[in-house]
Amino acid sequence: MLAVTEDPKAATEAWLAAFEQALAKPEDRAFAALFQSDSHWRDILAFRWDYHTLSGRDSIRDALKTYAPQTGAARFSIPASRAAPRIVTRAGTRTIEAIFQFQTTIGRGSGVVRLTPDPQDHNTLMAWTLLTTLDELKGFEEKLGSARPAGQSYSRDFRGPNWLDLRRTAAAYDDRDPAVLVVGGGQSGLAIAARLKQLNVDTLIVDRERRIGDMWRNRYHALTLHNQVHVNHLPYMLFPPNWPRYVPKDKLAGWFEAYVESMELNYWTATEFEGGRYDEHERRWVVTLRRADGTRRTMRPRHVVMATGVSGIPSLPDIPSLKTFTGTTLHSSQYTDGEDWKDKRAIVIGTGNSGHDIAQDLHSSGARVTLVQRSPTLVINIEPSAQLVYTLYDEGPSLEDCDLIATGTPLQVGRKSHAHMTDHARQLDQALLDGLTAKGFKLDYGDNNTGWQFKYLTRGGGYYFNVGCSDLIVEGKIDLAQFADIETFTAGGAILKDGKAIDADLIVLATGYKGQEHLVRKLFGDGVAARIGPIWGFGEKQELRNMYTRTAQPGLWFIAGGLAQCRINSKYLALQIKACEEGML
Repeated sequence: MLAVTEDPKAATEAWLAAFEQALAKPEDRAFAALFQSDSHWRDILAFRWDYHTLSGRDSIRDALKTYAPQTGAARFSIPASRAAPRIVTRAGTRTIEAIFQFQTTIGRGSGVVRLTPDPQDHNTLMAWTLLTTLDELKGFEEKLGSARPAGQSYSRDFRGPNWLDLRRTAAAYDDRDPAVLVVGGGQSGLAIAARLKQLNVDTLIVDRERRIGDMWRNRYHALTLHNQVHVNHLPYMLFPPNWPRYVPKDKLAGWFEAYVESMELNYWTATEFEGGRYDEHERRWVVTLRRADGTRRTMRPRHVVMATGVSGIPSLPDIPSLKTFTGTTLHSSQYTDGEDWKDKRAIVIGTGNSGHDIAQDLHSSGARVTLVQRSPTLVINIEPSAQLVYTLYDEGPSLEDCDLIATGTPLQVGRKSHAHMTDHARQLDQALLDGLTAKGFKLDYGDNNTGWQFKYLTRGGGYYFNVGCSDLIVEGKIDLAQFADIETFTAGGAILKDGKAIDADLIVLATGYKGQEHLVRKLFGDGVAARIGPIWGFGEKQELRNMYTRTAQPGLWFIAGGLAQCRINSKYLALQIKACEEGML
């Protein structure tokens, strides 16, 4: 067991020195002395241009022997500016957790190592988990802080174009095409565009909405973010410290507008990306954009980044009898406000976040609501239970340090950690869960009890953060029915198999969205979709498939996820694109 008196800093320095020596002269015995038999190494761009997680001492040893000579990783040390090494508990294991820095032949990196005692010799500490990441490319450092642009090119030339003139020219693209076209102007599009801007890569965002932030502004009236403000910052610009804990959708939409202006991002609103093809000879895309006035613009960017979210095309279930319903039928993406349905009757099909929130919004507006469950759903109270996964961000390290520590949790350890948190959440929420079960609500807790976040990472949904709708179900104020119990839909609603009628003026299909593969096929054709394969969910590398890194289709990249996920991973995606632009990749 890890001794409380162990000096975390000295232990980490000793391990880093031995690791650097082993990298300089890769030998089996040296690596065997450094890693636990059940250890994990996650590398992001530092040793190979990829996201990759390896598990097991032998696999890690073989990979390090292969990649160490060409990487030139050296100068490992503990940075004074980062959180100091400390003893923590991760996934039920007591460990020394330390942030370190290093250099390679092409860049500078950082990482996290977690040390635990050797089972055979408790006086020797070995790596349980190791993260190595590339933070910047030498010669292409971001122009931040003291390295910021001087602004003299326009501020000292009174007869030349000023800042606004230059911004308008840059955003118009009258005489050039961007190097990178980002499709989608939500958090993922803004994050990657901001990162590329700092690396001096010419980037244009296009979004079909008429105003920046409309992808949030136009969603249903009551929506707020379901995780807390201190986790959700975009790169470079933190939310003001007086913002509410849970950010309302319209406030976030306004922030997106301010962010685009402040970060000087090129952004075309009301612009539909109609599709494209890849020119293998020119190594460029030929894409078509349709502007608000109906005109079309052909562009030839070297890279297209799909930043349209985890999924983009509404999923509409095939329910033949639904065609007989004579009331209003909407997909959840079309729903805006419950005020028009006061004193009306509504059926909401689907029990994820959107289904519950819409049901509660309708109920609050005076509608009589029946929520229809299609499959077992994870339910968790928004506080404190749903926030347990963000406990790290309350521990004290800086946002940058928390992001790195979170990134340093490999898949298998993450699953174990989330299973612990799911058990804790179930204990906290037991009364609510018992009440739902008594009403006939079918619960689940994710694959292998891994909870809501892994549901999101594997399928993009299937859970509900309870902000009151579950209580309304328990109290009988919102009715519950199982989809399997519906015999047929009728002109006036639905008939259950027991003969009971559910009357409705409105049916909302909160049935989610199709995977991104469907959007890729629509925009780029069957060949590109087949070449890339599945998007999202975990693959054989223990990483999200085709996300944040190179795909089998040259010049096509993907970024998606919540604000924190995009903030973290946009850095690594931008570095890869910059490396391509400079002929390094």
